[in-house]
Amino acid sequence: MPKKTLKRLMPDPGTIKNNKYLSLLGSRLHDNNLWHLNRHSAAGAFAVGLCCAWLPIPFQMMLAAVLAMTFRVNLPLSAVLVWITNPLTMPPMFYFAYRLGSFLLDTPPHYQHFELSLSWLGNAMTTAGPPFLVGCGVMALVSAATGFMVIHGLWRWTVSRRWKLRRRDR
Repeated sequence: MPKKTLKRLMPDPGTIKNNKYLSLLGSRLHDNNLWHLNRHSAAGAFAVGLCCAWLPIPFQMMLAAVLAMTFRVNLPLSAVLVWITNPLTMPPMFYFAYRLGSFLLDTPPHYQHFELSLSWLGNAMTTAGPPFLVGCGVMALVSAATGFMVIHGLWRWTVSRRWKLRRRDR
């Protein structure tokens, strides 16, 4: 994994620790494990960030930050990865999650004409809500596990490759 690139892109821990809005998190924010970048913290941060990215809730970054502090993984990386779901990627991702949930629950996809009203929203949530939430949950777990394993494996491969190159250059 390109550690130098990730370190260059991450914000300075001092500016985050001194942010007045983040002071609510208290001294837990000063844990050094939240700011170190190693194989375990990066892989765990990818798992946390990718899992939270699939959750259809507001304030995904706050949840990712709390989970990063709970599991003591890299906080900036897990918070940034949540932005995989943005206004451009959210519709196809959540549509895929809905279709996956429909497949897993063995229910036919239900399409309604969009209408901006509370009655339409209530009806849509009763028909499309369960498949959508099941699909999002499955994708959150699958992407978290995949992200963890891929980053862990890439990191090990990069380190072993550098060791081989170093031995060869002697």
